[in-house]
Amino acid sequence: MTDAPHSFEPLAGAGHSPVILHVPHSAREIPDDVRAGIVLGDEELERELDHITDAHTAEIAEAAAGLAGVTPWRFVNRLSRLVVDPERFPDEREEMRAVGMGAVYTRTTHGGVLRPEGVDPEPLLEGYFLPYARAMTQAVAGRLAATGRAVIIDVHSYPSRSLPYELHGEGPRPAVCLGTDSLHTPPGLLDAAREAFGETRLDSPFSGTYVPLEFYGKRPEVSALMVEIRRDTYMTEPGGSAGAGLERLAGALADLVDAVSR
Repeated sequence: MTDAPHSFEPLAGAGHSPVILHVPHSAREIPDDVRAGIVLGDEELERELDHITDAHTAEIAEAAAGLAGVTPWRFVNRLSRLVVDPERFPDEREEMRAVGMGAVYTRTTHGGVLRPEGVDPEPLLEGYFLPYARAMTQAVAGRLAATGRAVIIDVHSYPSRSLPYELHGEGPRPAVCLGTDSLHTPPGLLDAAREAFGETRLDSPFSGTYVPLEFYGKRPEVSALMVEIRRDTYMTEPGGSAGAGLERLAGALADLVDAVSR
């Protein structure tokens, strides 16, 4: 398994921008060799992709980048999270392993079998997870070198109704959930997000945010925020087309980018 050139895409922004819009879960593509290891039939797989994909988030990030006064950098996963989930811990630190959804998923959103019991995750981790992690680490290091700081804004979406895999799905489901980290999410970043998006709530139904492991817990000049957008605010669920809400959300994201680029 090799590093496919299309598996992720770093997109350059302004040289003086500290911001990286990270879009890890927007794609549906699964390479043929990886598809062969998934036990779902084609129709079942399409339904699972409808539920698990953060549909149209790449378009939201792209539109926001075009609207922002200072163009942010972007890092976009071009493969489905059913290949690997680049935001999971690759080891026992990952709580989602309890429901078969660690870095390499073995279960579906509804608890069904996605990959056979006892499957070896190492080929997928070596072929996809680690190259992605290295490239994202380089992207953050580039912003640190150029600007002295990096601001990772993680662009996600989530369903209006909880799915069985959610470990904390019983909490509030606001229009925008802001996932935070005690070290990497400073108050100014949160304030800017609240101002940009309006109705928000912290860490419900999803918490935390993504920082490459080389910097995680060590470098406070790498700040990060997860923006989880409730899907019914901009699209037809579970896997339908986008509506007018997409433009509004792109404008709000652009406002956030500009606020933290100063």
